[in-house]
Amino acid sequence: MSTSTSTDVSTRPVDPAYVTAKPVNPAGLPTAYEHGGRLTPEGSSVDPILVEIVQGTLASVEMEVETAIGRTSRSPMIRDAHDFRAGIHDRQLRKLTGRSYSALVHPIVRDFPLEEMREGDVFFHNDVYESEGGIGHLPDLCVTVPVFHEGEVVAFVQAFGHHDDIGGACPGSMPSGATSVYEEGLAVPPIKLWEAGVPNKAALRIMTRNSRMPDSLAADLDAECSACLMGARRLSELFGRYGREAIETSFDAILDATTETYRREILSKIPDGTYVWEDYAEHDGVDEPQLHTQRITLTKVSDAPADPENGRPAGPRLIIDFTGTSAQAKGPINHCGDYVGGNFLKKWLAPILRNLADTPERMAELDVNEGIVPLIEMRFPEKGTLLTPIHPGPTNARTFVILRLLGVLAGVVAKAVDGKMPADQETIRYTGVYGKDLEGNDYLMREVLGGGSGGRYYADGEDTIHVVPDSRNLPTEFTESRFPFIVERLGLAVDSGGAGEFRGGLGYEKQIRMLKDAHFMSIADRSILACWGVRGGKAGAPFQVVIDPGGPDEREVDALADAEVIRAGQVVRIRTTGGGGWGDPLARDPELVVRDVVWGKVSAEAALRDYGVVLTGSRDGGDLGFDASATEAERAGRASWSREDDAFFDRGPGYAELADGAAFAEVDRV
Repeated sequence: MSTSTSTDVSTRPVDPAYVTAKPVNPAGLPTAYEHGGRLTPEGSSVDPILVEIVQGTLASVEMEVETAIGRTSRSPMIRDAHDFRAGIHDRQLRKLTGRSYSALVHPIVRDFPLEEMREGDVFFHNDVYESEGGIGHLPDLCVTVPVFHEGEVVAFVQAFGHHDDIGGACPGSMPSGATSVYEEGLAVPPIKLWEAGVPNKAALRIMTRNSRMPDSLAADLDAECSACLMGARRLSELFGRYGREAIETSFDAILDATTETYRREILSKIPDGTYVWEDYAEHDGVDEPQLHTQRITLTKVSDAPADPENGRPAGPRLIIDFTGTSAQAKGPINHCGDYVGGNFLKKWLAPILRNLADTPERMAELDVNEGIVPLIEMRFPEKGTLLTPIHPGPTNARTFVILRLLGVLAGVVAKAVDGKMPADQETIRYTGVYGKDLEGNDYLMREVLGGGSGGRYYADGEDTIHVVPDSRNLPTEFTESRFPFIVERLGLAVDSGGAGEFRGGLGYEKQIRMLKDAHFMSIADRSILACWGVRGGKAGAPFQVVIDPGGPDEREVDALADAEVIRAGQVVRIRTTGGGGWGDPLARDPELVVRDVVWGKVSAEAALRDYGVVLTGSRDGGDLGFDASATEAERAGRASWSREDDAFFDRGPGYAELADGAAFAEVDRV
């Protein structure tokens, strides 16, 4: 069990174990708090049936909270795109549910001692540098509600999501050229938004006054507060039904089971040793495009000694060292990862490890809760890197870093397990338009369009997935009725999936025609550096936005744009990333290539160019097939992928543009 103190983030030394302390934080409030410890003695007896009941209730309450938010919120980003999530934590601040990642309770308990909390309190924060790493950028607003049993705090219900606008230099609060957090919007450290059931109207007025969309913001916050209060009542009822000791013993049992499952089924698949890999963000919105490195040195140890001070048991352990990560960027792609020993990042990255499960079905059964934290040790470089930024470094596009880290972990594990991990994917980017609607009112439309996932050693990647569970593109019927444009096409981007024995999933192609002059905005990466393929698989197609395609003013828009002018009648075409391919494309079953051409996922030209498949007949004629002899001859004349001679990863042609002509990095060999 450890304690913590917040000091000035610009001078605080790196302290992954989070054990140094000063008596007060900048708000003058107590900061030493317990977190991460057990609730009951190890080895306490527990009723397995009750554990199942408790686990099911936690999942039900979490889902009920999310459903309530989705049904009662107002902004398209929350209500329709579902870019939010809930979480349930115990009084040691451990995340109990594992369907999705969530923010942290640590900053709340740091600033407001448990014994001073009262029923009906609702806490709020969005300050990235005061969030202990749980909030990545200012539009992510977080509400936290304590759960009470017999007058004492026993748990927490929390929700956080991406809101339309919290002020800052541009609509949407994500200025692509920001050089400090002060340009990104209103930053609120932990406060009481409700006290004993009474809303703090002054605080709410300050927040809505700083938003370009005050009505949506107020409605969304009301939905989130009410839903979390409802969730707290449900959990309080659970404690009342079975008693505190039985419930807390069940909490420990749930997390212990996760620890043991990952130790036995996942970590055992990684051979002991040290492995290194890196990937890159391509631009930060300020400097010219360049390689912003995120590096992981992964060490697997099967017999690590116990580390009780940091809650780590003896046995298998993964050590993730970020040394070699690039310096803090001038622009907004930084992420505050080095807090509470990387607690948030551990739970963010751990879902990648599920790909080592014996079957896809087993993978889907594995939750990621606080039980994975003791199995991972993180080591951070000194302050002043992409993952250890110094205030007031901007962070609004931090998705470029934390999404890339998912791929870096997948890549470094792939080197350890002979490629039996998925190829790369990029499934978050923000695009949108804003201006005056047909009635002259201000509007802002943004959505998070997904992309294709990477091919796997047993299957193709999935098309147009979103990393946020249950999130989705905005319904056409809704957007056309609310905003001044027409959606002329929403479908799959042909040939966007990386070629491979198992093809990468496809990205979106979306085309909208403006009915009135407007401005286009985009916060996106992977427009130069494509999603990588592995073990002979090829990179997917990069992100691309074109205004007025085929028209007199056709032009490609930079992936980081705040106010690109679009005239009434012009079309905006958005193509999102395809996933990387897995395995040599020349090893793909020709029948599958024919099927992909019939389905419109692969063009006839790409069938020959990328797969060496000689087609016969035609798609329109309904008799498309392939010439087996000609295909065999075509493939025989091409060089197959060789583990000894070729790079293990394919980054696509964009890498050479930023790497002085190099086709691959040294770490790309095995």
